Amino acid sequence: MRLFDTHAHIGLINEDPIEQLIIVQEAKQENVIGIVSISNNLRDFFQIYENLKTESHIFHSIGVSPSEVSNPGYDWEEQIRQGTKLKRIVAIGEIGLDYYRKFGDKDSQIELFIKQLELADRLGFPVVIHNREAGEDVLNILREKLPPKGGILHCYSENYEYAMEALELDLYISFAGNVTYRNAKNLHDAAKKMPLERMLIESEAPFMVPAVYRGKRNRPSYLCETAKFIAELRDIPLEELTEALVQNSLTIFNIDEKQM
Repeated sequence: MRLFDTHAHIGLINEDPIEQLIIVQEAKQENVIGIVSISNNLRDFFQIYENLKTESHIFHSIGVSPSEVSNPGYDWEEQIRQGTKLKRIVAIGEIGLDYYRKFGDKDSQIELFIKQLELADRLGFPVVIHNREAGEDVLNILREKLPPKGGILHCYSENYEYAMEALELDLYISFAGNVTYRNAKNLHDAAKKMPLERMLIESEAPFMVPAVYRGKRNRPSYLCETAKFIAELRDIPLEELTEALVQNSLTIFNIDEKQM
């Protein structure tokens, strides 16, 4: 069995560089053959990238999340352009909208989101999309601005009907540990019914820990529990599910497995 973690905040699991290396090696021992490292801001991105640049199974997404809308960083667009020239950069993100936390104002979030979608278009990358209580606006913007390389709705939290609307676009849907929660009936329904060829999984570490590990900080090495739950939901063999998810991950991120 092989797993691919499409979204982990390695720098938030532990700030210590040595511990970060231990975390990604631990995941590899648990059959996680690849991880996409996510940073909310550009300062953290460059620090994490430098620390993990020798780890061939670690890939990176670069972008400014809605949490940073009030301070995206000096010349942030140029920083992203330069960052995408580094090795193993596979996406722009996470980017999107978060109306729950009310970072800045809606107009500022939307402007930052659209600018990065347009930048991803020009640079030729897919996007990793954050959506919290902003589903309608996210989908309306993506209908107009989703770049040709497509994107991922990460840590999916909407229902099956929303998923079907999203899948009319060139999007993948990624499920995190919250799909394992007993009361997450909308996620159970979506994960059970949606086309397997458009599904991904992620740890979203250190957040959204699978139910069996509740009370602990999440880690990429816990990803198998999410896969097990979805396999049971869909009533298919675990290895059949995980292999499909690995192939989907390689496809959306345009990763050549031979280079891992």
